[in-house]
Amino acid sequence: MKINILECGPRDGWQNLKQMLPIEEKKHIIDGLVDAGVAMLEATSFVSPKAIPQMMDAAELARYVLAAHPDITTYALVPNYRGVQNAWNAGVRHLTYVISVSESHNKANINRTHQQSFDELRRIFDDFPQTDICVELATTFGCPFEGIPEISRVVDFVGQVYALGSRSICLADTIGIADPRQVRQTIQAVREAVPGVAWQVHIHDTRGMGMVNTLAAIESGVDAVKRPQYEKVMDAYRDEKVVFIIDESSFIYT
Repeated sequence: MKINILECGPRDGWQNLKQMLPIEEKKHIIDGLVDAGVAMLEATSFVSPKAIPQMMDAAELARYVLAAHPDITTYALVPNYRGVQNAWNAGVRHLTYVISVSESHNKANINRTHQQSFDELRRIFDDFPQTDICVELATTFGCPFEGIPEISRVVDFVGQVYALGSRSICLADTIGIADPRQVRQTIQAVREAVPGVAWQVHIHDTRGMGMVNTLAAIESGVDAVKRPQYEKVMDAYRDEKVVFIIDESSFIYT
């Protein structure tokens, strides 16, 4: 079984930094990741710089990565139609579009109701048919406002996203409260309910469960994993640990 590893540290890690990281330093770090063998990279996010100042250089950084490393797959995160427009104009053709399973979190995170996010996603699929879009479902495994969702609710939500045209879906443990049993049960349920989807997981390591939850997801049949992310110490779980656990489990990674 082949597993793709998507390195999202530049986007998911840097957005939490309080001090602005110079773009030359960002380029240097990304160059090092690619030199180390990273083949799939979520480099930045096209969001309002008022909301996340660290991403104000998204277009410039994306253009650099695309030009300097044309052989890797470069992703960017987008929360809305305008973000897709800006990413497209910067040359990015692989996007992560985020919607929260929890409507409370969706409103707090991107200031959208579910219906508004769905309407924009439908419009994006219509207007950007040549773009590879993975829909990331934040709070799949738990929400700070609404708690842990029933698996049936997650399955229903996945079905709505699938009906809009998505064939690439990422299940995200946004606040890092998942456990291996929940991960296995959720992935089994969505895979049985919705065929023909390329599945990703995005696990956070808030409670030290990042690696075991990632392994549970791999064993449950996902196609790609985003590196387990620990918000306070960016290098707590480096890619080599993910590679090690995949190797030891006799999977193949890229």
